[in-house]
Amino acid sequence: MQPVPLPPLTEDEIYLGGFVDANGALTHTILLPGDHDEATWQVQIAWARSLGGDLPTRVELALAHAKHRDRFERAWYWSNERSGSDWAWYQTFNGGSQYCGPQRAEFRARAVRRAPV
Repeated sequence: MQPVPLPPLTEDEIYLGGFVDANGALTHTILLPGDHDEATWQVQIAWARSLGGDLPTRVELALAHAKHRDRFERAWYWSNERSGSDWAWYQTFNGGSQYCGPQRAEFRARAVRRAPV
């Protein structure tokens, strides 16, 4: 089996992992440097997009907690996943739990970029 080539990273980026969708397409996820202070979900989505990225999915946040929790504040972080029209999922980097709550709540954010293979 041939190894999958990893995407090039800048000095402060962290390779989070490769994810395969239901059609077998592989996408690399890279954690971008820097945290964004607490803000609503909509503000955090816009912030991540301003960097050319996105907020992580719930699975990506769980992996980040498992492998790179030292790169996060011990706080709550938004995911990019909605739960209904006014709620979204978030995760704590204190204990690792995930919950959904109102998008008007204010939590921290990290951005990721995704590179299809």
